[in-house]
Amino acid sequence: MKIALIGASGFVGAKLLDEALRRGHRVTAVVRHPEKLPSHPALTAKAADAYDAKEIAAAVADHDVVLSAFNPGWSEPDIQAQHVRGSRAIVEGVKHAGVPRLVVIGGAGSLFVAPGVQLVDTPQFPAEWKEGALGARQALRDLQAETSLDWTFVSPSALLEPGERTGRYRLGGDELLMEGDHPAKISVEDLAVAVLDEIESPKHSRRRFTAASAA
Repeated sequence: MKIALIGASGFVGAKLLDEALRRGHRVTAVVRHPEKLPSHPALTAKAADAYDAKEIAAAVADHDVVLSAFNPGWSEPDIQAQHVRGSRAIVEGVKHAGVPRLVVIGGAGSLFVAPGVQLVDTPQFPAEWKEGALGARQALRDLQAETSLDWTFVSPSALLEPGERTGRYRLGGDELLMEGDHPAKISVEDLAVAVLDEIESPKHSRRRFTAASAA
C-alpha cells in the first residue's frame, strides 16, 4: 500500500514507520524536518506543516491511506488548542486530497472508566498530560461528527512505553482496558503492529479502538 505518515519522526510515529516498512509498504513521511529520517528505498520524505491544510493535501495526495501520529509536542504551552487546530487541518487536507481513509493515533484520556466518565476527567489523571489529552479528545469528537471521511481513531492503553515487539495484543472499544485492578499497558512497538493490522485489514471504520498487551 501507499501510506502517508504524518509525524513519522515522533515517539509513536517512528515505530509506525518501522512497522510499515517492515511489511513492505511504500511510505511517504510527512514531517517538518525530512533530514531526520532514515534512508530506505521504500521511504519518501516530504516537508509539510501539519497546521496547513493545503500543504497536507499536497503531501498526501495519491495515497491509499493517511496515518496521523500528529502531536504538537508536550512542551507546547498551548497544546490543547494546537492539537485541535492541527487535527482539523489534517482532516481538511486529507479530504481535499481525496484520500479515502484516515487513521489517527490519539490518546487514552478519552477512554471511559465508568458510564459517562472518561479517564481524563478523573482526579488521578496526571496534570502534565491533561491539556494534550483534552486536545486529543476534541479531535476524536470532531471525527465522530465527520460524515464524509472514512476514519479510525486509535487509543493506546493508559501506559504506553518503549519495549518489545511481541506481535500480540488485545483490542477493546471505547472503554479503558485493565490488567486486574490496574490500567493495562502496551509497548509502542506492539501498538504499531495493531495499527498496521488495522490498515491492512480494516475492522473499525468510523470507530475508535484501543489496544493493550495480550493478557
